[in-house]
Amino acid sequence: MSENNGTAPRNAMGLRVILRTLRYRNYQLFFGGQGISLIGTWMQRIAMSWLVYRLTNSVFLLGIVGFFGLVPTFFFAPIAGVFADRWNRRRILVATQCLSMLQASILAVLVLASTVRVWHIIVLSVFLGFVNAFDVPARQSFVPDMIEKREDLGNAIALNSAMFHGARLLGPSIAGIVIAVVGEGMCFLLNAISYVAVIAALLAMRVAHEEAGNKDTNVLQGLKEGFGYAFGFAPIRTLLLLGGLVSLVGMPYTVLAPVFAKDVLHGGPHTLGFLMAASGAGSLAGALYLASRKSLLGLGKLIVLTSSVFGIGLIGFSLSHVLLLSLLFMLLTGFGMMVQMASSNTILQTIADDDKRGRVMSFYTMAFMGMAPFGSLFAGSLASKIGAPNTLLIGGVCCLLGSLLFRSKLPVLQKMARPIYVKRGILPEVALGIQSTSELTRSPEA
Repeated sequence: MSENNGTAPRNAMGLRVILRTLRYRNYQLFFGGQGISLIGTWMQRIAMSWLVYRLTNSVFLLGIVGFFGLVPTFFFAPIAGVFADRWNRRRILVATQCLSMLQASILAVLVLASTVRVWHIIVLSVFLGFVNAFDVPARQSFVPDMIEKREDLGNAIALNSAMFHGARLLGPSIAGIVIAVVGEGMCFLLNAISYVAVIAALLAMRVAHEEAGNKDTNVLQGLKEGFGYAFGFAPIRTLLLLGGLVSLVGMPYTVLAPVFAKDVLHGGPHTLGFLMAASGAGSLAGALYLASRKSLLGLGKLIVLTSSVFGIGLIGFSLSHVLLLSLLFMLLTGFGMMVQMASSNTILQTIADDDKRGRVMSFYTMAFMGMAPFGSLFAGSLASKIGAPNTLLIGGVCCLLGSLLFRSKLPVLQKMARPIYVKRGILPEVALGIQSTSELTRSPEA
C-alpha cells in the first residue's frame, strides 16, 4: 500500500514536468486547437498519397506531387522569415490557416464530385506549399511568444512536437478507415472542418508585445542580414546542413510508403495507415522523452545518436518484407527523426537573437521541409529505376554518414556555442544543451 502511495506522487510529478508549459493560457489554446487541426492534416496527407497512387499507379507521379507540394517552401520560406520578424506572427498564422482551410475545401469538393484529376492535385499542392512557406516559420518563431519563461522553451518545443506526432499517430489510422469506408474525399472535408479549431484558438489568445521588428526594413536587406547571421555562425550552419541532408535523402520514405504498403507488403490503405501510425508512435515517444527532460544538456550528442537511429530505421525498413518488422523499423525511424528534428529546433531557437528568430526558423524550415521536395523528386525518379527498397537503403546509409560527420565537428561547435549563452546570462543547465556533460563538469562557470 505504501509502495503505491509513493509511486503515485512520482508519476504525478513526472506528468507535471512533461506538461509544465501547458500552465500558460496561450499555449493551452494553441495546443488544443492545433492538435485538432493536425489530425485533419495527417488524414489529408495520407488520403492524397493514396488518391494519387490509385489514380495513376505511378511511383514517379507520387514523387512529382510531393515535389510540387513542398518546393514553394524552399524558395519562399526565407522571405517568409523576414516577414515573421517584421509582422504580427499571430495574424500571419490566422491568415495561413484560413487559406489552408480553403485549399482542403476545394480538394474535398473535387473528389466528392468525382471530377478530380492529377493536375488539380498538383496545383492545389503548390498552393498549400506556398501557404506553408509562410505558416511554418511564423508558427515556429511564435512558440516563444506564447510562454513567459525562457527555460520552458525546450519543453514547449517538445510538446509541440508531441502534438504534431500524436496527430500523426491518429490521423493516418483514421484516414485508412475513412478511405476504405467512404473514400478519400471525406478525409479532405474533415481536414477543412478541423481548421476551425486552430483559427478560433489563435483569435482567443492574448499575446503581449505582438508587434515585431522594423517594418521599414527592406525585405532583401532583411533576407541578406538573416542569411549572414544564420550561416555565418557554425553551430547554426551545421545544424541546418545536417537537417537538409536528412530531409533530402531520408524523408522521402513518407512519399514511397504507398509503394511499400501495396507492392512490398501486399496490403491496402489499412497497411499504409499502420505504417505511418507506427512512425508516428515512434515520433510521439521521442517527443515525450524530450518533454520529460528537465534541461537541454546533451542535445548535441543526442542529435548524433538519433540521426544514426533514423538511418538504421530506414535501412531496416528498406530490407523488410514482413509487416511486423516493417512496423518496428518505422518506430525507430519516427523516433530518430523526431528527436533529431526537435533537438535541432530547440538549440536553434535558444541560440537565435529574438529579432532574427523568424529568419533562423525560416532557414530551418527550408532545410527540413524545403529540401524534401527535391528528395521526393529524386526518390520517385530513382525508385522507378532501382526500386523503392534500394532507394531508401541509399538514403539510410547517407543519414548514417551525415551523423558521423556531425559528431566529428561537435567539440568545435560546443566551444563556439558557449559564449553566446554566457553573454545572455542564461542558466548553464538550460543554455549548454549543445555541450557534453563532461565539458560542463570541467567548466569553472558551471
